[in-house]
Amino acid sequence: MHHRTKLFFLFGLLMLVAATGLFVGAASLSVSQVIEHLFALSSDDFVIHQYRLPRALLAISVGAGLGLSGVLVQGVIRNPLASPDLMGISAGAGLAATTCLVLFPSAPVNILPLVAMLGGILAAGLIVLLAWWSQPTPAKLALIGIAVSAFLTSGIDFLLITNPLEINTAMVWLTGSLWGRNWQQVPFIWGALAMLLPFAFWLAWRIDVMGLGEESATTLGTNPKSVQTFALLAAVLLASISVSVAGTISFIGLLAPHLARLLFGHNHKMLIPASALLGAILVTFADGLARGLQPPIELPAGVLTSVIGAPYFIFLLYRYRGW
Repeated sequence: MHHRTKLFFLFGLLMLVAATGLFVGAASLSVSQVIEHLFALSSDDFVIHQYRLPRALLAISVGAGLGLSGVLVQGVIRNPLASPDLMGISAGAGLAATTCLVLFPSAPVNILPLVAMLGGILAAGLIVLLAWWSQPTPAKLALIGIAVSAFLTSGIDFLLITNPLEINTAMVWLTGSLWGRNWQQVPFIWGALAMLLPFAFWLAWRIDVMGLGEESATTLGTNPKSVQTFALLAAVLLASISVSVAGTISFIGLLAPHLARLLFGHNHKMLIPASALLGAILVTFADGLARGLQPPIELPAGVLTSVIGAPYFIFLLYRYRGW
Protein backbone atom coordinates (compact mmCIF):
# COMPACT_ATOMS: atom_id res chain seq x y z
CA MET A 1 0.00 0.00 0.00
CA HIS A 2 1.33 3.46 -0.94
CA HIS A 3 2.32 5.75 1.94
CA ARG A 4 -0.23 8.42 0.98
CA THR A 5 -2.93 5.78 0.88
CA LYS A 6 -1.93 4.68 4.37
CA LEU A 7 -2.20 8.27 5.61
CA PHE A 8 -5.68 8.62 4.12
CA PHE A 9 -6.62 5.32 5.76
CA LEU A 10 -5.38 6.55 9.16
CA PHE A 11 -7.29 9.82 8.71
CA GLY A 12 -10.44 7.89 7.86
CA LEU A 13 -9.92 5.63 10.89
CA LEU A 14 -9.53 8.70 13.10
CA MET A 15 -12.77 10.20 11.79
CA LEU A 16 -14.55 6.87 12.38
CA VAL A 17 -13.26 6.57 15.97
CA ALA A 18 -14.14 10.22 16.70
CA ALA A 19 -17.63 9.83 15.22
CA THR A 20 -18.21 6.64 17.21
CA GLY A 21 -17.25 8.51 20.37
CA LEU A 22 -20.22 10.84 19.87
CA PHE A 23 -22.53 7.88 20.61
CA VAL A 24 -20.66 6.71 23.72
CA GLY A 25 -21.55 7.81 27.23
CA ALA A 26 -24.15 7.76 29.96
CA ALA A 27 -26.83 9.26 27.67
CA SER A 28 -27.87 6.91 24.87
CA LEU A 29 -28.51 8.69 21.56
CA SER A 30 -29.67 7.26 18.25
CA VAL A 31 -27.93 7.94 14.95
CA SER A 32 -30.67 10.35 13.90
CA GLN A 33 -30.44 12.24 17.20
CA VAL A 34 -26.66 12.61 16.95
CA ILE A 35 -26.87 13.82 13.34
CA GLU A 36 -29.70 16.21 14.16
CA HIS A 37 -27.84 17.70 17.13
CA LEU A 38 -24.52 17.77 15.30
CA PHE A 39 -25.77 19.74 12.29
CA ALA A 40 -28.33 21.87 14.10
CA LEU A 41 -25.43 23.93 15.48
CA SER A 42 -27.47 24.66 18.56
CA SER A 43 -25.43 25.61 21.61
CA ASP A 44 -28.41 24.63 23.78
CA ASP A 45 -27.70 20.93 23.22
CA PHE A 46 -25.49 19.85 26.11
CA VAL A 47 -24.63 16.22 25.32
CA ILE A 48 -23.25 16.76 21.81
CA HIS A 49 -22.29 20.42 21.50
CA GLN A 50 -21.20 21.14 25.04
CA TYR A 51 -19.72 17.77 26.04
CA ARG A 52 -18.92 15.11 23.44
CA LEU A 53 -17.97 17.26 20.45
CA PRO A 54 -15.41 19.50 22.22
CA ARG A 55 -14.11 16.42 24.01
CA ALA A 56 -13.56 14.64 20.68
CA LEU A 57 -11.70 17.67 19.29
CA LEU A 58 -9.54 17.84 22.41
CA ALA A 59 -8.77 14.11 22.29
CA ILE A 60 -7.64 14.46 18.66
CA SER A 61 -5.44 17.47 19.38
CA VAL A 62 -3.93 16.06 22.59
CA GLY A 63 -3.07 12.77 20.90
CA ALA A 64 -1.62 14.54 17.86
CA GLY A 65 0.48 16.79 20.10
CA LEU A 66 1.88 13.88 22.11
CA GLY A 67 2.55 11.83 18.96
CA LEU A 68 4.37 14.74 17.31
CA SER A 69 6.37 15.40 20.45
CA GLY A 70 7.43 11.76 20.64
CA VAL A 71 8.57 11.54 17.01
CA LEU A 72 10.62 14.74 17.32
CA VAL A 73 12.31 13.60 20.54
CA GLN A 74 13.14 10.17 19.14
CA GLY A 75 14.32 11.69 15.86
CA VAL A 76 16.88 14.10 17.29
CA ILE A 77 18.05 11.96 20.21
CA ARG A 78 18.18 8.80 18.07
CA ASN A 79 16.84 6.80 20.97
CA PRO A 80 13.85 4.47 20.45
CA LEU A 81 13.03 4.61 24.17
CA ALA A 82 12.71 8.40 24.28
CA SER A 83 9.30 9.99 24.74
CA PRO A 84 7.86 13.05 26.49
CA ASP A 85 6.74 11.12 29.58
CA LEU A 86 9.93 9.07 29.88
CA MET A 87 12.11 12.17 29.38
CA GLY A 88 10.56 14.00 32.33
CA ILE A 89 8.57 16.57 30.33
CA SER A 90 5.16 15.22 31.34
CA ALA A 91 6.25 14.86 34.98
CA GLY A 92 7.50 18.45 35.03
CA ALA A 93 4.22 19.72 33.63
CA GLY A 94 2.36 17.48 36.09
CA LEU A 95 4.30 18.75 39.11
CA ALA A 96 3.75 22.39 38.14
CA ALA A 97 0.02 21.87 37.56
CA THR A 98 -0.40 19.85 40.77
CA THR A 99 1.37 22.57 42.74
CA CYS A 100 -1.06 25.10 41.29
CA LEU A 101 -4.12 22.93 41.98
CA VAL A 102 -3.11 22.01 45.53
CA LEU A 103 -1.54 25.21 46.85
CA PHE A 104 -3.70 27.70 44.91
CA PRO A 105 -7.12 26.02 44.52
CA SER A 106 -8.84 29.36 43.86
CA ALA A 107 -6.50 30.26 40.97
CA PRO A 108 -8.22 30.91 37.60
CA VAL A 109 -8.67 27.81 35.45
CA ASN A 110 -7.09 29.61 32.48
CA ILE A 111 -3.73 29.79 34.25
CA LEU A 112 -3.31 26.00 34.55
CA PRO A 113 -2.14 25.40 30.94
CA LEU A 114 0.48 28.14 31.26
CA VAL A 115 1.74 26.75 34.57
CA ALA A 116 1.94 23.21 33.17
CA MET A 117 3.76 24.44 30.06
CA LEU A 118 6.29 26.27 32.21
CA GLY A 119 6.84 23.11 34.30
CA GLY A 120 7.48 21.02 31.19
CA ILE A 121 9.98 23.54 29.84
CA LEU A 122 11.86 23.68 33.17
CA ALA A 123 12.02 19.87 33.37
CA ALA A 124 13.37 19.67 29.84
CA GLY A 125 15.89 22.39 30.68
CA LEU A 126 17.09 20.35 33.66
CA ILE A 127 17.61 17.29 31.45
CA VAL A 128 19.46 19.34 28.84
CA LEU A 129 21.68 20.80 31.56
CA LEU A 130 22.51 17.34 32.93
CA ALA A 131 23.17 16.08 29.40
CA TRP A 132 25.50 19.01 28.66
CA TRP A 133 27.37 18.34 31.89
CA SER A 134 27.74 14.55 31.48
CA GLN A 135 27.77 14.17 27.63
CA PRO A 136 25.82 10.89 27.80
CA THR A 137 25.23 8.26 25.13
CA PRO A 138 21.61 8.03 23.84
CA ALA A 139 20.92 5.12 26.18
CA LYS A 140 22.27 7.03 29.20
CA LEU A 141 20.26 10.10 28.21
CA ALA A 142 17.10 7.99 28.44
CA LEU A 143 18.15 6.90 31.93
CA ILE A 144 18.69 10.56 32.91
CA GLY A 145 15.19 11.34 31.70
CA ILE A 146 13.71 8.43 33.65
CA ALA A 147 15.58 9.51 36.81
CA VAL A 148 14.39 13.12 36.48
CA SER A 149 10.85 11.91 35.83
CA ALA A 150 10.96 9.71 38.95
CA PHE A 151 12.26 12.63 41.03
CA LEU A 152 9.50 14.97 39.82
CA THR A 153 6.85 12.29 40.32
CA SER A 154 7.98 11.91 43.93
CA GLY A 155 7.37 15.65 44.33
CA ILE A 156 3.82 15.14 43.06
CA ASP A 157 3.27 12.31 45.55
CA PHE A 158 4.57 14.50 48.40
CA LEU A 159 2.13 17.28 47.53
CA LEU A 160 -0.81 14.88 47.39
CA ILE A 161 0.06 13.25 50.72
CA THR A 162 0.57 16.54 52.55
CA ASN A 163 -2.59 18.11 51.09
CA PRO A 164 -5.26 15.37 51.28
CA LEU A 165 -8.24 17.75 51.00
CA GLU A 166 -7.31 18.83 47.46
CA ILE A 167 -6.33 15.35 46.26
CA ASN A 168 -9.47 14.59 44.20
CA THR A 169 -9.07 17.37 41.64
CA ALA A 170 -5.36 16.72 41.27
CA MET A 171 -5.78 12.94 40.90
CA VAL A 172 -8.32 13.28 38.07
CA TRP A 173 -5.87 15.53 36.27
CA LEU A 174 -2.78 13.40 36.98
CA THR A 175 -4.27 10.15 35.71
CA GLY A 176 -4.95 11.76 32.35
CA SER A 177 -8.56 12.55 31.61
CA LEU A 178 -10.65 14.80 29.39
CA TRP A 179 -13.45 14.83 31.95
CA GLY A 180 -14.76 18.34 32.55
CA ARG A 181 -12.98 19.83 29.53
CA ASN A 182 -14.95 22.08 27.19
CA TRP A 183 -14.69 24.54 24.31
CA GLN A 184 -12.50 26.82 26.42
CA GLN A 185 -9.40 24.66 25.83
CA VAL A 186 -10.05 23.93 22.12
CA PRO A 187 -8.69 27.18 20.57
CA PHE A 188 -5.61 27.04 22.82
CA ILE A 189 -4.37 23.59 21.80
CA TRP A 190 -5.53 23.72 18.16
CA GLY A 191 -3.81 27.10 17.79
CA ALA A 192 -0.60 25.60 19.13
CA LEU A 193 -0.87 22.68 16.70
CA ALA A 194 -1.51 25.05 13.79
CA MET A 195 1.77 26.82 14.55
CA LEU A 196 3.97 23.86 15.50
CA LEU A 197 2.88 21.28 12.89
CA PRO A 198 4.27 23.28 9.92
CA PHE A 199 7.45 23.84 11.95
CA ALA A 200 7.73 20.06 12.48
CA PHE A 201 7.43 19.54 8.69
CA TRP A 202 10.18 22.11 8.21
CA LEU A 203 12.41 20.06 10.50
CA ALA A 204 11.58 16.72 8.81
CA TRP A 205 14.35 16.43 6.19
CA ARG A 206 16.86 18.04 8.54
CA ILE A 207 16.22 15.30 11.10
CA ASP A 208 16.66 12.70 8.34
CA VAL A 209 19.98 14.26 7.36
CA MET A 210 21.16 14.18 10.98
CA GLY A 211 20.81 10.40 10.86
CA LEU A 212 23.83 10.36 8.50
CA GLY A 213 26.06 11.76 11.23
CA GLU A 214 27.10 15.27 12.27
CA GLU A 215 29.86 15.63 9.66
CA SER A 216 27.61 14.58 6.78
CA ALA A 217 24.77 16.77 8.06
CA THR A 218 27.09 19.80 8.24
CA THR A 219 28.41 19.09 4.74
CA LEU A 220 24.82 19.03 3.43
CA GLY A 221 24.14 22.47 4.91
CA THR A 222 22.46 21.50 8.18
CA ASN A 223 23.49 22.75 11.60
CA PRO A 224 22.94 19.70 13.88
CA LYS A 225 22.97 21.71 17.12
CA SER A 226 20.35 24.14 15.85
CA VAL A 227 18.15 21.31 14.57
CA GLN A 228 18.39 19.52 17.93
CA THR A 229 17.54 22.71 19.82
CA PHE A 230 14.56 23.65 17.63
CA ALA A 231 13.19 20.10 17.53
CA LEU A 232 13.46 19.61 21.30
CA LEU A 233 11.88 23.02 21.94
CA ALA A 234 8.95 22.14 19.67
CA ALA A 235 8.63 18.73 21.35
CA VAL A 236 8.62 20.29 24.82
CA LEU A 237 5.96 22.83 23.84
CA LEU A 238 3.75 20.18 22.20
CA ALA A 239 3.99 17.81 25.17
CA SER A 240 3.53 20.52 27.78
CA ILE A 241 0.48 22.00 26.04
CA SER A 242 -1.08 18.54 25.62
CA VAL A 243 -0.44 17.64 29.27
CA SER A 244 -1.81 21.00 30.41
CA VAL A 245 -5.14 20.20 28.73
CA ALA A 246 -5.59 16.50 29.48
CA GLY A 247 -3.17 15.68 32.27
CA THR A 248 -0.50 13.01 32.06
CA ILE A 249 -1.74 10.57 29.41
CA SER A 250 1.15 8.12 29.35
CA PHE A 251 2.95 6.27 26.55
CA ILE A 252 1.28 7.99 23.57
CA GLY A 253 4.55 9.75 22.73
CA LEU A 254 6.28 6.36 22.78
CA LEU A 255 3.65 4.22 21.05
CA ALA A 256 2.61 6.50 18.17
CA PRO A 257 6.10 7.00 16.62
CA HIS A 258 6.90 3.28 16.87
CA LEU A 259 3.65 2.30 15.18
CA ALA A 260 4.32 4.95 12.53
CA ARG A 261 7.76 3.47 11.81
CA LEU A 262 6.25 0.02 11.39
CA LEU A 263 3.95 1.45 8.69
CA PHE A 264 6.09 4.13 7.04
CA GLY A 265 9.77 3.39 7.69
CA HIS A 266 12.11 6.19 8.78
CA ASN A 267 11.22 9.10 6.47
CA HIS A 268 10.16 11.93 8.78
CA LYS A 269 8.01 13.58 6.10
CA MET A 270 5.74 10.57 6.52
CA LEU A 271 6.50 9.87 10.19
CA ILE A 272 5.39 13.32 11.38
CA PRO A 273 1.80 13.22 10.03
CA ALA A 274 1.53 9.48 10.76
CA SER A 275 2.61 9.91 14.40
CA ALA A 276 0.13 12.77 14.82
CA LEU A 277 -2.72 10.70 13.36
CA LEU A 278 -1.84 7.57 15.35
CA GLY A 279 -1.53 9.55 18.58
CA ALA A 280 -4.92 11.13 17.91
CA ILE A 281 -6.47 7.72 17.21
CA LEU A 282 -5.05 6.21 20.42
CA VAL A 283 -6.22 9.04 22.69
CA THR A 284 -9.65 9.31 21.02
CA PHE A 285 -10.16 5.56 21.29
CA ALA A 286 -8.98 5.47 24.92
CA ASP A 287 -11.26 8.37 25.86
CA GLY A 288 -14.28 6.76 24.20
CA LEU A 289 -13.53 3.42 25.83
CA ALA A 290 -13.12 5.11 29.22
CA ARG A 291 -16.62 6.60 28.88
CA GLY A 292 -18.25 3.48 27.49
CA LEU A 293 -16.95 0.66 29.68
CA GLN A 294 -19.25 1.26 32.64
CA PRO A 295 -21.34 4.43 32.26
CA PRO A 296 -21.99 6.68 34.09
CA ILE A 297 -18.71 5.79 35.84
CA GLU A 298 -15.82 7.14 33.81
CA LEU A 299 -12.27 5.81 33.87
CA PRO A 300 -9.33 8.14 33.12
CA ALA A 301 -8.05 7.69 29.58
CA GLY A 302 -4.49 7.68 30.92
CA VAL A 303 -5.16 4.44 32.79
CA LEU A 304 -6.14 2.68 29.55
CA THR A 305 -3.14 4.01 27.60
CA SER A 306 -0.85 2.81 30.40
CA VAL A 307 -2.37 -0.69 30.22
CA ILE A 308 -1.37 -0.79 26.55
CA GLY A 309 1.86 1.19 26.77
CA ALA A 310 3.57 -0.42 29.76
CA PRO A 311 3.83 -3.94 28.22
CA TYR A 312 5.02 -2.37 24.96
CA PHE A 313 7.74 -0.45 26.83
CA ILE A 314 8.90 -3.70 28.44
CA PHE A 315 9.03 -5.25 24.95
CA LEU A 316 11.16 -2.34 23.73
CA LEU A 317 13.54 -2.70 26.69
CA TYR A 318 13.98 -6.34 25.78
CA ARG A 319 14.39 -5.57 22.08
CA TYR A 320 17.02 -2.85 22.63
CA ARG A 321 18.74 -4.38 25.66
CA GLY A 322 22.08 -4.42 23.89
CA TRP A 323 21.76 -0.98 22.34
